[in-house]
Amino acid sequence: MENENQLIRQRKEKLQKIRELGINPYPPRCKFTHYTDEIKKHSQKIIEQNTEVSIAGRIRSLRNMGRASFAHIEDKYGKIQIYVREDKVGKDNYKLYKQLDLGDIIYVNGNVFRTKTGELTIVANKIELLTKTIRPIPVVKEKETETGEKLRYDVFADVELRYRKRYLDLLLNKDVCNVFQKRALIIKKIREFLDTNGFCEVETPILQPVYGGANARPFITHHNTLDIDLYLRIAVELYLKRLIIGGMDRVYELAKTFRNEGMDRLHNPEFTLLELYQAYGDYNDMMDLLEDLLIFLVKEVSGNNVIKIGAKEITFKKPFYRLSMIDLIKEHTDFDPSDFDRDQLIKFCKNHNIEYKEYMPTGKLIEQIFAKFVENKLIQPTYVVDFPKDISPLAKTKEDNPLFVERFELFINGEEYGNAFTELNDPIEQRDRLEKQAKLRDLGDVSANVVDEDFLEALEYGMPPTGGLGVGIDRLVMLLTNSTSIKDVILFPQMKPIK
Repeated sequence: MENENQLIRQRKEKLQKIRELGINPYPPRCKFTHYTDEIKKHSQKIIEQNTEVSIAGRIRSLRNMGRASFAHIEDKYGKIQIYVREDKVGKDNYKLYKQLDLGDIIYVNGNVFRTKTGELTIVANKIELLTKTIRPIPVVKEKETETGEKLRYDVFADVELRYRKRYLDLLLNKDVCNVFQKRALIIKKIREFLDTNGFCEVETPILQPVYGGANARPFITHHNTLDIDLYLRIAVELYLKRLIIGGMDRVYELAKTFRNEGMDRLHNPEFTLLELYQAYGDYNDMMDLLEDLLIFLVKEVSGNNVIKIGAKEITFKKPFYRLSMIDLIKEHTDFDPSDFDRDQLIKFCKNHNIEYKEYMPTGKLIEQIFAKFVENKLIQPTYVVDFPKDISPLAKTKEDNPLFVERFELFINGEEYGNAFTELNDPIEQRDRLEKQAKLRDLGDVSANVVDEDFLEALEYGMPPTGGLGVGIDRLVMLLTNSTSIKDVILFPQMKPIK
């Protein structure tokens, strides 16, 4: 810390000297002609025609040699060397240059040539300071192991510090920047796919008087003028269904969503959720749509239909596996839960250290068994279908078995990536289901659904048969960028405060 304070003092002293030279160290604007990639791409023509170029970027290296110096400037596309001579830029301009540090942002105007070693270089005609940095940017240090693996050992090898100071993470790790550029591409392509398939992008409220559409705890806030509590949305389902009722047959939203729950490798309290609804469709249509969407995205990102996660290869081709939850449990255990015998389910949970609570519906016990014994076995894209009715309050009952609903979840590499229903559109049954959820809340299930009277009223005006789908965008980006934590794909993830 003392060394850092000394470096900051030295930079502040340089800042004062720059001001004494009559130079504004933070000018309001800058216009330049080229990015580094353009200079490299057209270098031969630029050199032959002796074209003046100008660039702007951060100083990444400095080698001062009396009245001449070399440096490297970095912009968003890469680095390029500059050569600064006192007799070329002038004494006053060179005085400014001598006060510069690593990390300072500068403008360089000059002509391009190649050094004796062949390195593309700009010989400066003029240097301008655009931003004087006060704090030194950490220096990345690596060492190579006997196996050839490169290990970082600088202070910024601390992953948590990288999440907290994402601006430095982006400055020091270009692969991180690539992840977020890929995220932007994925979201762009999702929009492109859905727009092409006749869906309309919409926006629904983030602040809601009644939260619903998922089993989750909300964040609560207060509106002073109305003097009412409001909730940050946990899903957008019930609002999008209102739009289906209103005649908007295909709608989707890429929604910032909030759940006041635990944080781990796969969960952040603020996340991005894709929800879409298609009138006159069902969960089979949602399976087809999601298959097409993922195959399209994988091809856009990887160039083919395969992605690699460690030593595993995940192949995206139609059709994905489609297997029932009950059949999968029977396959991976010696237990058959199809008769919904609650006593046997509880006994099995006790014997296998599976957490349960007395108020849990029977279907929840089955889901807990599935989570422990089956989920991590589902590596290739697999639709798990036919969920218990009592844990799916918004999904339509299967006609051939009233214990189950028309619902699926998509699993890839042992993790869930999508959830879809044939949506329940019977207002009488929907009220009964939500009232049962309310009773679960009274028994202690704080994440159970609440009764939304406005939604139930809307449903009474008639909603056509509808298929609905939700996909977690952050997890999808993790999958397509081979990232191991949700914090790697959210620019500013929630972090535990430093005391």
